Amino acid sequence: MQALKALLTLAVLAGVVAATATASAPPVGPLPAGPVTQITVRHGELFAIALAKPKGAGRVWRVARAYNSKVVSEVSEGVQQGNVVVVYRALRAGKTSIVYAVTVGETAKALQARTFRVTVR
Repeated sequence: MQALKALLTLAVLAGVVAATATASAPPVGPLPAGPVTQITVRHGELFAIALAKPKGAGRVWRVARAYNSKVVSEVSEGVQQGNVVVVYRALRAGKTSIVYAVTVGETAKALQARTFRVTVR
């Protein structure tokens, strides 16, 4: 019984550590001007956003601003032919903006920005 309690305690601690680690990235700060792309889809459809893989050591694309998760939901993310491709599902009618920024690792300074204004019909 004590072994079970110890195991459960370790599992809870591991969950707390994992949650802390994933929540440690600072929010992206001010964004430089960047292109804005309009996307219009029907609810239930999948759509993809392709971002050129950033050049430079440690540079990554990050979601820079919260978007309306009742309108769209991220389905998957991967690298294909030198691009970071993120697939979303249009959940219901509405509008939202998905904003990405290039940062060096999980730092706050945005080096580039891309905005995708999504309308779901």
